[in-house]
Amino acid sequence: MHTYVVDGSFPIKGTVRASGNKNAALPCIAAALLSEEEVVLRNIPDIEDVRVLMDILRAIGATAENPEQGVWRVKASSISTHEIPAQLARRVRASILLAGPMLARTGKVILPPPGGDVIGRRRLDTHFLALSGLGARIEYDAFFTMTANKLVGLPLFLDEASVTATENAIMAASLAEGETVIENCASEPHVQDLCNMLNAMGAKISGIGSNILRITGVKKLHGTDFAIGTDFMEVGSLIGMAAVTRGELEIQQAAPHNLKMVKIGFQKLGIHWETDGSSIFVPSRQKLAVQNDLGGAVPKIDDAPWPGFPPDLTSIMTVVATQVAGTILIHEKMFESRMFFVDKLIGMGAQIILCDPHRAVVSGPARLTGSVLVSPDVRAGMAMLIAAMCAEGQSEIHNVYQIERGYERLVERLSSIGARIERRAESTES
Repeated sequence: MHTYVVDGSFPIKGTVRASGNKNAALPCIAAALLSEEEVVLRNIPDIEDVRVLMDILRAIGATAENPEQGVWRVKASSISTHEIPAQLARRVRASILLAGPMLARTGKVILPPPGGDVIGRRRLDTHFLALSGLGARIEYDAFFTMTANKLVGLPLFLDEASVTATENAIMAASLAEGETVIENCASEPHVQDLCNMLNAMGAKISGIGSNILRITGVKKLHGTDFAIGTDFMEVGSLIGMAAVTRGELEIQQAAPHNLKMVKIGFQKLGIHWETDGSSIFVPSRQKLAVQNDLGGAVPKIDDAPWPGFPPDLTSIMTVVATQVAGTILIHEKMFESRMFFVDKLIGMGAQIILCDPHRAVVSGPARLTGSVLVSPDVRAGMAMLIAAMCAEGQSEIHNVYQIERGYERLVERLSSIGARIERRAESTES
């Protein structure tokens, strides 16, 4: 286990290149199981979730090699077991993404309950409703055992626009017999990446980017060489970090076209940036003042399915709001435990009223002081790091494994733009 030691009140300055999208990398890795041929994936972030998922692929018989930074070669010419190793599956929520491709490729998968962030109940019902609709039989007794003699396409209406359930349904339907129409499906950029990768492998998917997908099943998929898109969650985190440390930052390969709603959210906090091609520049001079709604009403930032404001950035916006003059409501609708980390911010000096598990009223600017923190999940961990970077004094952040599940070479990259951050091994006693 490791700890971050952070000295606050140092503005970041410089240039950083955005990483590949974690939430695109994971389903695309799982999709490599759908073909016997080699799949080359590019722009893959060097993060813990990717490494764990690759270990799972190796454990079930695939080869997975990392010949250079950001590039992985995966070949599942044969799959030696239907059982996903429990000790690995429990380390990453993305293990659930193996259900669709394993059913489509082998007709069976034995899957332990997936791990991942502790941010409240993350229901799996939509996955199973979609897969059973395509012909899978699902039993649960400590593990999920799923079998299918044959997957057959049909109309599916998802009971929620779940990203990972949509991805499982897409992967299973790609090799199902006949046509599958998925309504009320997720349409985030990472879902689009998966669809485009599968089409490059020979799948027949239309409606990409919308909430209705049409998939005509094919008998076989071939290999491909595919580059995933930019992680707009990381870009949003870096924008917030630059703003609250009063720094200036150029973010290359930022994919500004995916930041339209994120930009609206930051504008509510008086934060702006400039766009130049695929790069954005966050200047040091920001208003950092809440922009009230008409009539002086308190505004809100609330998450929603794409193209709404991304749920994974509500933690980041909560910290940013502590450094902004005025009052704003942060409404995280999806996960009932995601906002519980705010007690740590309050301990640092933040002025936050946690109304209920989903809503927090933030007033600022607040003077934050360094503290000892524990990261509960990927995004709250990054939010705590941003708080530590703008606080006075030194902070320690424990359980940084959670942060490193989603952010690539974080200490190295932040140090290069002026952050005072050190990664230390924790002693056995701690």
